[in-house]
Amino acid sequence: MITRNQIPAVLDHPVYDTGGHKIGHAKHVFLDGATGQPDWVSVKTGLFGTNESFVPIENATVVDGHLEVPFAKDKIKDAPNVDIDSGGRLSEQEERRLYQYYGMNWDAAWQEANQPGEGGWAAGHAGSLADTSASARDDAMTRSEERMHVGVENREAGRVRLRKYVVTEEVQQTVPVRHEEVHVEREPITDANRAGALSGPEIAEAEHEVTLHRETPVVEIKAEPVERVRLVTDERVEEETVTGQVRKERIEADLPDEDERR
Repeated sequence: MITRNQIPAVLDHPVYDTGGHKIGHAKHVFLDGATGQPDWVSVKTGLFGTNESFVPIENATVVDGHLEVPFAKDKIKDAPNVDIDSGGRLSEQEERRLYQYYGMNWDAAWQEANQPGEGGWAAGHAGSLADTSASARDDAMTRSEERMHVGVENREAGRVRLRKYVVTEEVQQTVPVRHEEVHVEREPITDANRAGALSGPEIAEAEHEVTLHRETPVVEIKAEPVERVRLVTDERVEEETVTGQVRKERIEADLPDEDERR
């Protein structure tokens, strides 16, 4: 339970969910119109704090300079948007929407606030919640401007893949091959070869055979690694101009004329 004395320790401080995830920063604390105790806190969420979500503060705690609420971050970010009137109050309809979204018993809260007597619905609070932030208490006029905050997000731009497939191509290679040929060689009878020439019969039939040899190409196919291929991403930075429209408030004072002051 957050007390009124703890409100300064809540405003503009971080807000965390049940899992320890940071949701945003507390912007406003709203008091129950019947009890006067803190009942809701609005949290600035989003990439640049542009969204504001309402969270029940009843079971929240202040721990180490931040507020912990018993709800998940996604639950809080998806809470319904509500309107705050010029007096910094939530209407009964807006409060009912928040009760229903967070699964809280609106009928029980309504009956408690509707009890007759001091502090109940009949006391004129109408069950509304009053903003306790500095902006709600200050009678000065706040001038606001929209600021354009440009961030970047990482999106998938395409996919590149390596695919290996097999093709067949014809390869030619020239290699030297040798072969034997035969020719008839005749030599006259001389003193040097006479003994061999007369070693056989004088007149007879004879036959002599020579085996010829030839080299032929033999092809052997072997798979051999030739290179390694991988995909490597390179990061490039380029400038891109973003154009947007922002609104600005202007404050003018209607001062009395000089003649009227006289």
